[in-house]
Amino acid sequence: EAVVGEFRPAEVGESFGPTWETCWFKVELSIPLAWEGREVHFVWESDGEGMVWRDAQPVQGLTKEGEKTSYILTSSLKESEPHSLTLYVELACNGLFGAGKGSMIAPPDPDRRVTLSKAELVVFNRDVYELLVDMEILLDMARLLGEENQRSFQALYAANQMVNVCDVTDPSTFPAARDLAAAIFSQRNGESQHTIHAMGHCHIDSAWLWPYEETIRKCARSWVTVVRLMERNPELTFACSQLRPVVALWQAQQFEWVRSWYPGLYAQILDFVAKGQFIPVGGTWVEMDGNLPSGESMVRQFLQGQQFFQEQFGRICSEFWLPDTFGYSAQLPQLMRGCGIQRFLTQKLSWNLVNAFPHHTFFWEGIDGSRVLTHFPPGDSYGMHGRVEEVLKTVKNNKDKGCVNHSAFLFGFGDGGGGPTQKMLDRMKRMSDTDGLPRRVQISTPDQLFSVLEKESSQLCTWVGELFLELHNGTYTTQAQIKRGNRECERILHDVEVLSTLAVARDSVFQYPASQLQRLWRLLLLNQFHDVLPGSCIQLVVEDALQYYTEIRRIGAGLQEEAVQSLCRDVLQPKAGSTESTLVLNTLPWERTEVISRPGPDGTETLALVTVPSMGYALVREPLLSSQPVSVRKQEDGSVTMENGVIAVCLDMMGHLTSLRLLDSERESVPDGCYANQFALFDDIPLYWDAWDVMDYHLETRKPVTTLLKPLEITLAGGLRGSVRFCLQVGKSSTLTQEIILDATCPYLRFLTQVEWKEAHKFLKVEFPVQVRSTNATYEIQFGHVQRPTHWNTSWDWARFEVWAHKWMDLSEHGFGVALLNDCKYGASAHRNVLSLSL
Repeated sequence: EAVVGEFRPAEVGESFGPTWETCWFKVELSIPLAWEGREVHFVWESDGEGMVWRDAQPVQGLTKEGEKTSYILTSSLKESEPHSLTLYVELACNGLFGAGKGSMIAPPDPDRRVTLSKAELVVFNRDVYELLVDMEILLDMARLLGEENQRSFQALYAANQMVNVCDVTDPSTFPAARDLAAAIFSQRNGESQHTIHAMGHCHIDSAWLWPYEETIRKCARSWVTVVRLMERNPELTFACSQLRPVVALWQAQQFEWVRSWYPGLYAQILDFVAKGQFIPVGGTWVEMDGNLPSGESMVRQFLQGQQFFQEQFGRICSEFWLPDTFGYSAQLPQLMRGCGIQRFLTQKLSWNLVNAFPHHTFFWEGIDGSRVLTHFPPGDSYGMHGRVEEVLKTVKNNKDKGCVNHSAFLFGFGDGGGGPTQKMLDRMKRMSDTDGLPRRVQISTPDQLFSVLEKESSQLCTWVGELFLELHNGTYTTQAQIKRGNRECERILHDVEVLSTLAVARDSVFQYPASQLQRLWRLLLLNQFHDVLPGSCIQLVVEDALQYYTEIRRIGAGLQEEAVQSLCRDVLQPKAGSTESTLVLNTLPWERTEVISRPGPDGTETLALVTVPSMGYALVREPLLSSQPVSVRKQEDGSVTMENGVIAVCLDMMGHLTSLRLLDSERESVPDGCYANQFALFDDIPLYWDAWDVMDYHLETRKPVTTLLKPLEITLAGGLRGSVRFCLQVGKSSTLTQEIILDATCPYLRFLTQVEWKEAHKFLKVEFPVQVRSTNATYEIQFGHVQRPTHWNTSWDWARFEVWAHKWMDLSEHGFGVALLNDCKYGASAHRNVLSLSL
């Protein structure tokens, strides 16, 4: 489409836009005959991300921020090569990190324009380039090795001699200067020094400061550049430990995008995968959030990812790479082992705000005792540039000296893509075995690294339980609609699969909707990417995510209806003379007796008490009668009491829960003088990462919500259900309406809460002080639970002032406890005897 379009003249200095627009440039080149034998580059610099196309194929990514501003036309121009050619440049009107207005993480500037600052045909002086890289490494060694290291002085003197020898106007002096540098770089290390396993790396966020759609092009720009890099370094493979570029990439979803949109590039990638240079690692569909997806969702992440890698590359991943997510569930080791993975790499815990994590290489043990070998690159980054400073930090910062003598070094521009560059490789060639630096900086593979770590693992320590990131606690709550969409869609897909499986077992004609379910699962898994589900993304991404949730709900409802029609066809057929009935399904694995709402003969809603078996259904004609109906009474002071024979509650006019008693034990749950269901508003002004963080000092700004708009009133007077409603003003402009419901036979109280939220930099929570004493609270996680302290004895304790949980949290002592359940929230805390849910 671009080739056949109409083009107009463009000039350097001209601006293009607005944000997210795409501009195509037709570039006609004529190389002078006098340049024969020279290395010729096409240079392009702009504020936007670009892609060079040649012969209808992408050949080079162009990103000024990623230090990629040239396309090599020829390394040595020959008479037989074409001297006139046409290229096309695709320019995305956004930068490597989106288009934030004034700040990287600010909302995108919709009117931002990018400027074309350079478009030139140039001769590249390779000798000068090599001299500059020599000088850069020598000066870094002199500056960073320290005065106590004689090697730093040797590097300084060599650089000084090079300056004396080299005459920049006389190229014949360059070889002598390079010989001085080579003398330094050829001096080898002692055999006992640390070995660094360098791997090219290209971390691309599937959505963050740019929408999903732009990520497709980021993948192509980054990966085509990697392919060109490999072509220019043909000897560099994974076959041995000599210098070879290795690119570790993950996320099956990104491979699928490139396969669909850039088949020519994908074919080249497959060739380098076969050669062992392109290494698919990771094992999941996307690089998902490590805390919030359900257990089933995490299993599907591995299932879809490993299945894709097996089908496309003939092998599953043996390493799980998740370098940039906001904490890691204690259930992950068991899930990894169950999916054929025994190795794990990340680095995010180096971001801890309070406590430095004590290890870089260790065994990580999950809640069932499963263990995986875990490695954090000691350089504390997945985006190294191949500099002396980074190599030295990798060695000096290693917290497991004496246990292991090998570590990972991940190099390449990341987050917004980009990947490794030739200069990074050239830097590391000079450092590969140079005295004064680590014994060997070798381009390696994940398998080579973990294989040697496994051999050295006998003295490694074991970390038991979750890997909690002491930062970004706000991501458990940010973007409430995304959190709700995730939880609801996880439930919908569960129900569709249960009902469809039962339908297949009962009806041989019914077709299990495998392809539709895979598509819906992949949409849900995509939205669990670690900047989407946490809410740390721009509004464009939020809109895409909410649209995907709407699609899952709509199609899921249709699939559920089809399964129910097949499963219950006989009972759904009305029989002559039969009374009207209601079909009630239970997709949970235990029998349930509950009050339901069903349409009555006149269209109004009526209540019924029903019992439905585990994973089954019941046809309700005559509803059950409760032996103990709900009683609701209003007191003289405006408070309301409700009781159903199991529990008894008292609520004041503000909706506070002043009493909650379990009638069998007569045990009071709410301490004297305290209010449960207390809403509280906090200031939320973090140090920098606004959508990500809530800082511990927010707890000092607590303000109880006390402005009553509508006092407590009875909405259902009892029988099968009693309920009350009230309305509060929250902050300056927001309102909160809550209905509190008690059903017959039910051992819990339900709170239906609707908030019209119009506040900025505020944090709303609801608190439940309980008359229970325990040093630990229990929180649901994937397929299990963890316990966390309710005290702040140590810095490790108080750093968890805001934690995550799934559907419930519990505070119990021997023989008695109180649990707080939710249907769409993740942020929580339990300090002393107060259970708090972040809204």
